[in-house]
Amino acid sequence: MLSTLLVANRGEIACRIFRTCRDLGIATVAVFSDADADALHVREADTAVRLPGATPADTYLRGDLIVEAALAAGADAVHPGYGFLSENAGFARAVTDAGLVWIGPPPAAIEAMASKTRAKELLGVPPLPAAAVTEADLPVLVKAAAGGGGRGMRVVRHLDDLAGELAAASAEALSAFGDGEVFVEPYVENGRHIEVQLLADIHGTVWTLGTRDCSLQRRHQKVIEEAPAPGLPPGLVESLYERSASAAKAVGYTGAGTVEFLVADGRAHFLEMNTRLQVEHPVTEAVFGVDLVALQIAVAEGEALPPEPPRPSGHAVEARLYAEDPAARWAPQTGPLHTFEVPGGPGLRVDTGYASGDTVGVHYDAMLAKVVAHAPTRAAAARLLARALERARLHGPSTNRDLLVASLRHPGFTEPDRLGTGFYAEHLDALTAQPPGEEYAAVAVALADAVANVSRFGGGWRNVRSQDECRKYAGVRAGAEGAYEVTYRPTRDGGHRVTSPPGVRVVAVAADRVSLEVGRLVRHFDIARYGQGGREVVYAGPHRLTPVPRFPDPDDQREPGSLLAPMPGTVVRVAEGLAVGERVETGQPLLWLEAMKMEHRVTAPASGTLTALHAAPGRQVEVGTLLAVVSTSTDAQEEPSV
Repeated sequence: MLSTLLVANRGEIACRIFRTCRDLGIATVAVFSDADADALHVREADTAVRLPGATPADTYLRGDLIVEAALAAGADAVHPGYGFLSENAGFARAVTDAGLVWIGPPPAAIEAMASKTRAKELLGVPPLPAAAVTEADLPVLVKAAAGGGGRGMRVVRHLDDLAGELAAASAEALSAFGDGEVFVEPYVENGRHIEVQLLADIHGTVWTLGTRDCSLQRRHQKVIEEAPAPGLPPGLVESLYERSASAAKAVGYTGAGTVEFLVADGRAHFLEMNTRLQVEHPVTEAVFGVDLVALQIAVAEGEALPPEPPRPSGHAVEARLYAEDPAARWAPQTGPLHTFEVPGGPGLRVDTGYASGDTVGVHYDAMLAKVVAHAPTRAAAARLLARALERARLHGPSTNRDLLVASLRHPGFTEPDRLGTGFYAEHLDALTAQPPGEEYAAVAVALADAVANVSRFGGGWRNVRSQDECRKYAGVRAGAEGAYEVTYRPTRDGGHRVTSPPGVRVVAVAADRVSLEVGRLVRHFDIARYGQGGREVVYAGPHRLTPVPRFPDPDDQREPGSLLAPMPGTVVRVAEGLAVGERVETGQPLLWLEAMKMEHRVTAPASGTLTALHAAPGRQVEVGTLLAVVSTSTDAQEEPSV
């Protein structure tokens, strides 16, 4: 029986494994980088061991340091979580060679399946040789041989782009997984991403725990997952079970694993086998009523699984809540989480590695939480999940919360026959439209500010005021030019009358709560204020607004054509031969930023002349850092493209 377990991972997955360990009476050990010194998984562990450094290559990808940490902490087992070294056979061997129990499949099975190239060869579907790709093969997908999560993946539609995308994918994979091997495979447009959850013991029993649909993806990373996969023909489901179980038996697999397929035109194309726990495993747990981590530990302790798995019940949907801006090409966001509260309750589960007061940094994945709903039907689970996300209080970096809610209610999701991996490519503009009600949130903030100022400075001035007060607030994506202008007038009875926008009646006003009537509907806005990035940010319900100063600070003005860093990160590359004085064209790649283990390309916003270049490889930049200046004939200033 195991007594102490080290989790060789971070964030929400470490917290999730610790939860099961507590239920089983197993002591826990965390490892942490310097950037994670005060992270939630460190606070929740019984013991924590520092891995000096901040980057993954220096910390969570250092198997030797992690094994040393386990021995120093007196652990007798290591759980790899997912990502990082979870599918690294060398690390698994190092753990067992040190006399520790490995909570995962045998190293030989990892070697056979964790490399996607070897797995494809084993199942008779070898990848395309990169040198042999022709125009007739396009589009193709460049893919990392190790790891997952969409890192090291690129869709190539033009043959001239293949070499560059191979290099970029390899660099990204090396940073994320410590392995830069990539390969090429045919790209299937808008198929359904279906996977089968496996669990196998050392006694020869293999469970197939249903299907999952993970089709809603951005940048090849899953966003919304569900179990069971809706609308699949029974014959296809049985075929997926048989192929998955056969693959596991062929390599002597034990523990938890997932076989992934792309289903299109009634056919299932094998993608890969993940020899680890998946991010989306909670939907399977909810439907089958099991704890996959507890079962992983039981298998590692030599216990036998029952001959048949439990029977499934109901439907579960999971949404990944990210600190990112979907409207800005999914740019990751960083900064303090002033308030981070996601409601739980019957049928709801929240797995997270953050709490209010924590900070989202630049070094790791931008996922804040997984929110899961389980209900008797698919429609009921989606409704419960959407409402829970709406009620969440998320004050800090921008998130994809509004996108998730809109996705769960969109016909492209609610009608299963329309599901496909092209969902966001087709619907993103509609899903990221200006949040409804934001103009009324600006009214609420203006009135709350007025009350706060009166309380602070006194209210006698209201009796002699002869004209309307005017305040401006920028919304989530609107700059000062697109700000909401609110005008109002104090009334003699101590209230307020809104003159613009029209049709608003003030019901009640306080510094922290405002109620407005619009079109016979009364809306309530809870107000919270924070200092962020040198400015005040105000939240009115789910809406985030920034006061626009009446007289802009001259220091904030930039010359036309300035390209500012859209996110904090590190400059990893500058386009070859790029120099001041050269002509650049709209959309031309100028440089690449690395943030949260992914590369983000910054392109020229317009055609013109490069008049300044402040970026250099290795330079750390913050949001708003001046990277370059592209002067155009019209001197138009635009945001950089990423």
